[in-house]
Amino acid sequence: MRTCIIPNHRENSSAWPFFNFIPAKCDPDLGYTRCAFHLITWPNWPGEVLLRVSRSLTIKQMATVSAVAIVTISIFIVVQLFHFVQQRRIDYAQQMENVAHTVRQPLSEAVLKADIPQAEHILNTLKPAGILSRADVVLPNAFQALHADFAPEKPVPRWVARLFELPVQITLPLYSVERSGLPKPIAYLVLQADSSRVYQFLLSTLSTMITTYLLLALILSVAISWCINRLIVHPLRDISRDLQELPPQAILTHKLALPNNHRDDEIGMLIRSYNRNQQVLESIHDEMSRMTTHFAVTDLPNRALFLALLEQHMNQQRNRQAWGLMVIRIETLQEANGVLSDEQRDTLMLTLVEKIRSTVDDHVLLAQTGPSDFALLMKRAHNPFRAMRLARNLMIRLNQPVNLQNLQLRPNASIGLALYEESTISASEQLDRATSAMMSARHQGKNQILFFDPALTERAQKRLTQEHDILQGLQEDQFSLYLQPQINMETGELAGAEALLRMRMPDGSYGLSEEFIASAEEIGVISAIGRWVFEEACRILAAWQKQGINIPLSVNISAVQLRDASMVSHLQGLLERHRIAPGNFVLEITETAQIGDAEQAIALLRLLQKTGVAVALDDFGMGYSNLNYLHQFKALPVNKLKMDRSFVAALPVDDTMVRIVAAIADIIHLDVIAEGVETAEQRDWLLARGITIGQGYLYAEALPLDVFNQRWLNPSQTLE
Repeated sequence: MRTCIIPNHRENSSAWPFFNFIPAKCDPDLGYTRCAFHLITWPNWPGEVLLRVSRSLTIKQMATVSAVAIVTISIFIVVQLFHFVQQRRIDYAQQMENVAHTVRQPLSEAVLKADIPQAEHILNTLKPAGILSRADVVLPNAFQALHADFAPEKPVPRWVARLFELPVQITLPLYSVERSGLPKPIAYLVLQADSSRVYQFLLSTLSTMITTYLLLALILSVAISWCINRLIVHPLRDISRDLQELPPQAILTHKLALPNNHRDDEIGMLIRSYNRNQQVLESIHDEMSRMTTHFAVTDLPNRALFLALLEQHMNQQRNRQAWGLMVIRIETLQEANGVLSDEQRDTLMLTLVEKIRSTVDDHVLLAQTGPSDFALLMKRAHNPFRAMRLARNLMIRLNQPVNLQNLQLRPNASIGLALYEESTISASEQLDRATSAMMSARHQGKNQILFFDPALTERAQKRLTQEHDILQGLQEDQFSLYLQPQINMETGELAGAEALLRMRMPDGSYGLSEEFIASAEEIGVISAIGRWVFEEACRILAAWQKQGINIPLSVNISAVQLRDASMVSHLQGLLERHRIAPGNFVLEITETAQIGDAEQAIALLRLLQKTGVAVALDDFGMGYSNLNYLHQFKALPVNKLKMDRSFVAALPVDDTMVRIVAAIADIIHLDVIAEGVETAEQRDWLLARGITIGQGYLYAEALPLDVFNQRWLNPSQTLE
């Protein structure tokens, strides 16, 4: 089921024969109807019935070829038969003439002398000729003077005799021996051939011809049928099988393969015509689908398609990364109805859509859910701040003036936001939440942004304020590094320092809230802060080195920075520019930090180690320390361990964890720094266990740079 927008005057038109429209909302003022539609399935749709061949084309063409061959051969047999019989008649006549000429003279003398016995004897001598059935001597007045039968003649069918003009007879005139002038015959010799011989010849020839030609017809029929079968029937059968086995979802995009042997014949033309028609049909279908799933002016997905894509995204991201929806209503587009022409309104809409597109990235899906409403699926807006920041940027971009021919407009918009929190909510309900938030923002006035949950709006506004304050503080030097000394507890000498970030408070003091780092990571400014810290720490180390002071300075690094590949090149550039001695710059990474891609982070740390950066593992013992984790320690790019302050605070009552950490450090040959040393008892116990470097309020809190330099960088000063 899909929805589409069609003009009201086409709602009941018969020009939509393949769709069934179900009106869902009609707005006569705007001139459109939003409808749900589905494709009609015909009751007797051929694709739903298994088609069978009742009479094969092979049988049909073979029967046709056989019939044509039989008719043709039959005509040929009749013609040939008449020819052969006529030839036999001529042969018989010629033979009888030859026989008659041999007895003509003696028979003429016998007839002239009226010697009947002699004449009969002469006639009887013709019997051995074999082809004669009788011989007669007929007088000129048609009187039969003599008659001789040589053999009883077998009966011949009357229709055969009539058809083939049987029997065959010849008449030869008999003259007197002495002829002068124009003699008249004294009698006629009439010879008649044996018709049964002709009839037997006819039957023998007919049977031979029928047998031969029927066999020839069979061979020709099979040969021609085989050729036709290979050239026509088989390709057509393959085409029909391909079309019959075609699944319904592939009908529109189906193309027939063109056989190699039929590229230039009628079958090739048929396949090319089919493929061309399929291409045209597919383009028409795509255009119709686009018309029913996209807005014509902006070519953006409409509400139906957006809900389908949203449902698909929800199924893919269920219980994974959070995301959010944004609905924007641009009031100026609604107010433009009746004021601007259709062309001007379309130009304004395209301009605003282009502004939205230029503001969002590839992880945002933009759709148009109404004439003036737009929906955005924010796939990476996993917290309210990110969603609010994108909404704020869009609002600023949309509020910029638009020059429309000779008219300048300043668009107004209302934005509603809804974050995905419940896995049971549907795509439509989630969109309704964002739409409801947009309507609430619209009621509060122009250019307002609201979450569906009011608490999220307040939280996002707070995060935006924090982002502004942090970025402004970096520009206005509102941040400072405070240094806490790391002391060799055996000698009291300064062994190093840790740089701690502080921010100027409204009362002029410096401090940092507990949630500052987490908030900076959430709102995405931790990288900017980290770069400033790196630059300031390198500046401090460079100043110390100019005074001949070479002590390590530890700087905390966020897990977010470890996922940033550009951090390495930035830090390497700082170290080279300030010529920091190897080992003086120490990066502290918390064991519990959510590094993400551990292999990438380790590779970055190894690369930094090669450039002279030392790495310390902070809060050791509070993370995922297990035997397998500890087994991998030798391969980790770590130079120092910093024992978590909670272990030191338990001394000397509970020393279990401190002894374990000390043993681990001794096994893997790493230096240990104890954090949170606040009493002499703790110091003494740590020294007794071989841990010599300590850091805590027993020695000093974090100090401003000038105070730290004055107090701890006096070469003659030590702690007793």
